[in-house]
Amino acid sequence: MLLFTVMGSNAFAQNASSQTPSSSQDSLSSAMLPFVVLTVLIFVTAILIVVVGIYLVRILNILANEAEKEKAEKLGIILTPKSNWWGRFMDTLNAAVPVAQEKEIELDHSYDGIKELDNHLPPWWSWLFIGTVVWGVVYLFVYHFSESLPLQMQEYQTELVDAEQQAIKLKASQPQAVIDENSLVFTADEAIIAKGKAVFQSNNCASCHKSDGGGNAIGPNLTDQYWLHGGEIKNIFALIKNGVVEKGMPAWGKVMSPKDVHDVTFYVMSLQGTNPPDAKAPQGELFKPVVVKQDSVKTQASIK
Repeated sequence: MLLFTVMGSNAFAQNASSQTPSSSQDSLSSAMLPFVVLTVLIFVTAILIVVVGIYLVRILNILANEAEKEKAEKLGIILTPKSNWWGRFMDTLNAAVPVAQEKEIELDHSYDGIKELDNHLPPWWSWLFIGTVVWGVVYLFVYHFSESLPLQMQEYQTELVDAEQQAIKLKASQPQAVIDENSLVFTADEAIIAKGKAVFQSNNCASCHKSDGGGNAIGPNLTDQYWLHGGEIKNIFALIKNGVVEKGMPAWGKVMSPKDVHDVTFYVMSLQGTNPPDAKAPQGELFKPVVVKQDSVKTQASIK
């Protein structure tokens, strides 16, 4: 126990010295670990002490009984064993008939010399049965007649309502940006693309499309100009958000926030023309972005 206490103190000191604001919760749980281990060790030690104490008492009783037997033999008297409170309690629970009195409860029939005794159920068994009957009556009255306490399904429905209210409060405290996919315009913003790449790598997108977007046996190539569901930015955003379940594309909008879907969309758009090695063959239809040219006459007229 002393060794574990010293080790726990050293671990606590290391956790306290290396604690940072961003990992305060992890450091707190790590700091509590030595205390928990020490508490468990003390509890186990206490149990062992109690068990050893009980066995010591039993051994002392056995030695005392042996000493009384030897003393009785020397005096030439018959020793009548003394019954302690535990023995009397067990006799009351079991109501067992002593072996010397088994003749009184023998039944008439026997089989191959094996005789049957007319033993009754132990009182503890009868008390347990009566207790279950009483408990059943109380349960029936409390839960079904008086309806003082809710049944399991009612508790489940109540917990669902509470969970839904907590979810509403959480969403209200953490509002998410509403993104209009129809008005999205791609810009080569390095910060957005970097965030989208991080989300792309951490959400198993790379397992189907490769980390470079070249595609594999499941996912198509994201770096060419061929698209299965449209190549406009709104098409890509909707595809990531809603998915295509029949083709193995999950609806990431149920897992990601709208901001993450937005960033991943920009990252996918940035992969156009990167031509990674061993890229998958094109799939779908060729899509070329439409370049809108300004009308010089209208421009001049608007300037005037």
